[in-house]
Amino acid sequence: MLAAGGASAVVQAQPPLAVRLPEAMARPGGADLPYGLPAPHEAQAERTLSMAAGFAVWRTPLQRQRGIITPSGLHFAVHHNGLPDIDPGRHELRLHGLVNKPLKFDLERLLRYPMVSRVHFLECAGNSAANALSPTALDQTLGEIAGEVSCSEWMGVPLSYLLHEAGLKDSAQWVVVEGADGGSHSRSLPLKALLKDGMVALFQNGERLRPSQGYPMRLFVPGWEGNVNVKWLHRLEVTDAPAYTKDESGLYTQVLADGRIERFAFHMEVKSVITHPSGQQRLPDPHGFYEISGLAWSGRGRIARVDVSVDGGRSWAPAQLQGPVLDRAFTRFTLPWQWRGRQADLMSRATDEHGHTQPLRSEWKRRYAMHSFNHYNAVQAWRVQADGRVENLYA
Repeated sequence: MLAAGGASAVVQAQPPLAVRLPEAMARPGGADLPYGLPAPHEAQAERTLSMAAGFAVWRTPLQRQRGIITPSGLHFAVHHNGLPDIDPGRHELRLHGLVNKPLKFDLERLLRYPMVSRVHFLECAGNSAANALSPTALDQTLGEIAGEVSCSEWMGVPLSYLLHEAGLKDSAQWVVVEGADGGSHSRSLPLKALLKDGMVALFQNGERLRPSQGYPMRLFVPGWEGNVNVKWLHRLEVTDAPAYTKDESGLYTQVLADGRIERFAFHMEVKSVITHPSGQQRLPDPHGFYEISGLAWSGRGRIARVDVSVDGGRSWAPAQLQGPVLDRAFTRFTLPWQWRGRQADLMSRATDEHGHTQPLRSEWKRRYAMHSFNHYNAVQAWRVQADGRVENLYA
């Protein structure tokens, strides 16, 4: 036994440290499942449901999302007429109208085409409607306020392949897209945009589309409002003019403050939300270090920067963008924050690569008529009370 200076020393043996083993180590583990499920302890990570005449809206709990990919089971969904029960073996997609050769595709035929895979967000045109319409800020969670947006990996057949195979006539300018739901939801979309970016999506996050996402096939146009990404796709009619369908003429037409009508405004504008801290959460330590974190996205391209304020917009600091920063996808941002235990008003303001920046709520409201709510992208603010409770706030 060695000791410093060469002197001998006696080392007393120490009693062994008592170690309490986890209970799970004392018994055999349980069986797994053929299709994996979330841990039962995480059951609180669920979508929230609201219903209106002819509608059902399932919202993503954004306050619980980590990373940029929304799990398929938590992806938001809006159903105009419920979920159709579609037999994939009998379902067909018809392509007709101003084409040289009308075509019909069953699912097995589509699965043989070359496919592309892209990560993009999808947002309902009416997301955050409560903030646009309610005269006072509602005390709700982030998911309840702004949960009609999610981000996934989408995989499918570029629509350009099918359109070029059919052959387009010189007068072709628009495509009327129709779903196989009970209300025959349909939209008129510019042909040029579909040739560039349109996809017949068959897979989401590595697996076949789920029924609430349009199984067995849906249209996907990145960056455009959710309703044009028609689910349960069954018909594409190439035309020379828009059809002014019931949905696009009523539900998805905006009225501007001067009374003019804004039709076919497809892009979802730049937007961001702080996911933590956010509505109905509570900060446990009144004098602690926290990381402000959130999500930003734009239907026109990549996020260039996100600025965060902790004093109600009097001063701003640039947040760090956590990679990857993808085109028309969620981008996560973070900013370290030392909370002093006093009331603080938190805000985030995103800017995309084309220079588009989020407006304040008052600025957005001045542009649109009183009861307009589609494409609401104003700055979202949260008030952290002195006791740590977080509440919705209008900036």
